[in-house]
Amino acid sequence: MGGGRGGRHAVVVGGSLAGLLAAHVLAGHAERVTVVERDRFPDGIKPRPGVPQGRHPHVLLEGGQVALESLLPGFLAELRAAGAPRVGMPSDMVQRQDGRWLRRLPATTHIYTGSRAQLEELVRRRVLANPVISVVEGTDVVGLLGDASRVRGVLLRDRSGDDREKQRTLEADLVVDASGGGTKVPQWFTAIGAEAPHEETIDTGLAYASRVYRGKSGALDGDTLGYYVYPSPAEVHGGGALPLEDGTHLVIVSGLRGDEPPTDDDEFVTYTKRLPHPLLHRWLDEAEPLSPAFGYRRTANIRRRYDLPGRRPAGFLATGDALCTFNPIYGQGMAVAAMSAVALRDALADPRRTPTTRHVQRALLAASRQAWDISAGADRKMPGAVGTAVAGEPADRVADWYLRRVQERSPGDAVVGRAFRSVLTLSAPVSALFAPPVARAVLFRPPPPAPTEPPATPEEPRA
Repeated sequence: MGGGRGGRHAVVVGGSLAGLLAAHVLAGHAERVTVVERDRFPDGIKPRPGVPQGRHPHVLLEGGQVALESLLPGFLAELRAAGAPRVGMPSDMVQRQDGRWLRRLPATTHIYTGSRAQLEELVRRRVLANPVISVVEGTDVVGLLGDASRVRGVLLRDRSGDDREKQRTLEADLVVDASGGGTKVPQWFTAIGAEAPHEETIDTGLAYASRVYRGKSGALDGDTLGYYVYPSPAEVHGGGALPLEDGTHLVIVSGLRGDEPPTDDDEFVTYTKRLPHPLLHRWLDEAEPLSPAFGYRRTANIRRRYDLPGRRPAGFLATGDALCTFNPIYGQGMAVAAMSAVALRDALADPRRTPTTRHVQRALLAASRQAWDISAGADRKMPGAVGTAVAGEPADRVADWYLRRVQERSPGDAVVGRAFRSVLTLSAPVSALFAPPVARAVLFRPPPPAPTEPPATPEEPRA
């Protein structure tokens, strides 16, 4: 698909964030790009059924912000104009990680915490304004055309109407699977004589529930925009409250397998008592609930290794959650979707190499590797974790020793904390944790003291 349009047709399966951004990139290389979406896109800012975690908290990490701005210049200004909260880390948040409260030092990175529906609607409006891109809505992709050597299109079926039992074909030079974590491509590959990809999995059994509240008073106002307790092996319950674009907060609580958060109104509030501090529970006692609680339990990390040798067809790529699904609790999905689209753009435009299916697929996997290492690395330490990748590699033990020391120092050490946040927000490579100033603090200095209670206000910058 690289090097000119030449009458080519690309089909993108799924109108998710990953699918829309992939279509945007492909529009520069194909005469036609068709996005096939099982839902009908809503008018305005509304959750879609096809985004099952759409009613839950989403954050746009800095790595995703850089990628989106590269793909859609001016997008961040549009996001701010739409009212999406821009939260400075760690100054604007009360946070607890690995059993320690973080000092509220001056912000070294920012995240956007507005609703997934708002961000997706802004992207959809920009992308679908391109006349090269068309959308087939309310339609399922039910299979692939072609054989084990090459994919040549997709099989479609309407989801409603008189023709919903009939299949029709849509031919294409390239098919991109952006259908999400529930992708059916492994089965479709088997049906055309190809090999399904090997799947690496890590599942902690984590489940969460979310509910919208409007605060009246307390900790989440003024200088405190949000609150978050990250689950860890020592403190398995997590939760927090993140600001939305309309001035409300989206509250989330999480627990592991067998201790899932309830969606009953009163029990939802009671469940917050499991957190290591009563701050959130006290705030909810005064806050006004604006929605029912919604639950979510599909939080396994799954990586599909299309890049490995096997009998797999040309003319097919996977991206977004269809390639690599992360535990949503770490907030990486939207950032990786944007970063994968940048990787697709760069691989197709690389003048030094022919953009073969395998080469481009490897570039897409590389775009998600750091997020996978973070999410999978944290989850394999959680009690009760199961899956094919729980054991990790022998080298992981050395890395775990160093990273444990990083985590011990990041809440109270400004230098280590800055580097750690840059890696977690996908704005710097993991090598940033081994820069000389960071390594000296990690290897030769004891952990500095961290707050013993949730810090109520940000620290003033030093002169």
